[in-house]
Amino acid sequence: MSTSLPDIVAGFGHLLHAAGVPVTPERSIRFATVVTLAEPTELDELYWLGRVTLLSGHEQVEIYDRVFRHVFRGLIDITDARGDSNNPPPPSSTPTGERQPGDPEPRGESSSSPHGTGATPSEVLGDEEQDTDDASVLAAMSQDERLAHKDFAACTEEELALIRRLVEQLPLVPPMRAGRRMRRHAAGQRLDVRSTLRHAHRTAGDPVVLIQRKRTERARRVVLIADVSGSMEPYARVYLHLMRGAVQALKAEAFVFATRLTRLTRSLAEMQPDLAYRKALAAAPDWSGGTRIGQSLNDFLDEYGRRGVARGAVIVIVSDGWEIEDPAHVGQAMARLSRLAHRIIWVNPRKASVDYQPLVGGMAAALPYVDTFVSGHSVDALQEVMAAIRGSDADAGFARAS
Repeated sequence: MSTSLPDIVAGFGHLLHAAGVPVTPERSIRFATVVTLAEPTELDELYWLGRVTLLSGHEQVEIYDRVFRHVFRGLIDITDARGDSNNPPPPSSTPTGERQPGDPEPRGESSSSPHGTGATPSEVLGDEEQDTDDASVLAAMSQDERLAHKDFAACTEEELALIRRLVEQLPLVPPMRAGRRMRRHAAGQRLDVRSTLRHAHRTAGDPVVLIQRKRTERARRVVLIADVSGSMEPYARVYLHLMRGAVQALKAEAFVFATRLTRLTRSLAEMQPDLAYRKALAAAPDWSGGTRIGQSLNDFLDEYGRRGVARGAVIVIVSDGWEIEDPAHVGQAMARLSRLAHRIIWVNPRKASVDYQPLVGGMAAALPYVDTFVSGHSVDALQEVMAAIRGSDADAGFARAS
C-alpha cells in the first residue's frame, strides 16, 4: 500500500502531538513544504528537516528522536498509526541509529547481534516484516521524487492531482528591473549631496560620512500565453495551475489559445482554486481544438501588446509549435513581440526528447526570436522555467536559442 506525503506528515505530526510535542497543523504544512523543496535522499536529512520545522524547544528533542525512530526507521507503518493516539511511545533513538551514552539497555540485546547495535528494527520485528515496512516507507518517500521526473503526459489522474499540489508550492520570484526613484543605500554609486551636507552639521561642516543612493528595484511584468490545443492538452492542465499561481503571486497576465486568444487573468484571480479553474475552462470554448499560433499572437499584440502589457515584460509562451496555418505568420508575430518584450521564454515539452529538433514550421519560425528555450515537461523542468522567469538563466544552464 503506497503512502502519500500528506499521510506521512499528518501521521508523524499526530504521533508527535500524542507524545507531548505541541505540533500544530501550520508546522506540519511547513514540514511538508520543506520536504518537497529539499527532496531529501537520506533519513538523516529528513530528520533535520523535521527537527527544525516541527520543534519549538530543546526539551522536545528526546521525544522527537523516539517518534522519528518509531516512524521512519521501519518500526511501524504510518498508515496504521494515523489517527490512533493510544499508541505507546517508541524506544529512544538518535537520527544515526546509534545508542547514546545514558540510554537504557534494550531488552534482548546481544553483543554478537548481526543486525546492528541499539534498538534496531531487526531486533524489534522479524527480518521479513522489517523489509516490508522499510519498503513501504521508502516507497512513500520516493513517490514525490518519481513524480518530479515524470512527464506530465504520462501521469495518471491521481498523479496529476499530486502534481497540482507540487506546482502550487513552487516559489514564484518576479524578475526585477531598475526603477526611476532612488533611495539611500550603503552600496549606492551616486552621492546624495543634500543628505551628506545635512549630516555634516554634526561634524562641524566636515562631510565625514558620504551618503550614497541607488535606484530602487521594481517587479517586471510577467505574461504567460499557453497553448491549449489538442496536442498540448496533457500539459495545459498543469500549466493552468502554474498560471494561477503567477496571477496570484506576481500579478501576472494569463492568456490561452487554440484557434483564438482568450484572456484568463480575471478568472484565475479567483481565490477559490476549483472555482477559478471552472471559470477558466468556461471562458475558453476552443480548449483542445486546433492551433493558430500566429493569429493568436497577433491578436495579443493588437489588443493588449500595444496598450503596454507586453512592453518591457517577460513573455512565457507554452506551445509545441504546431501551426495549422502559414508558419510565416508566427515569424511575423514573434518579430513584433521581440521588439516590445524584455525577454521571450518558449516552453516546448517536446524538447525533452533527446532526438528533438525544432523542425515544425511554427517552432522553426519562432525560434530566432526566442531568448530562452526550455522543455518544462515535468516538475523538475518547471524549476528551469521558474529560473528563466526570474532571470537566472546562467545558473540554470539553459539551451539558448540561436
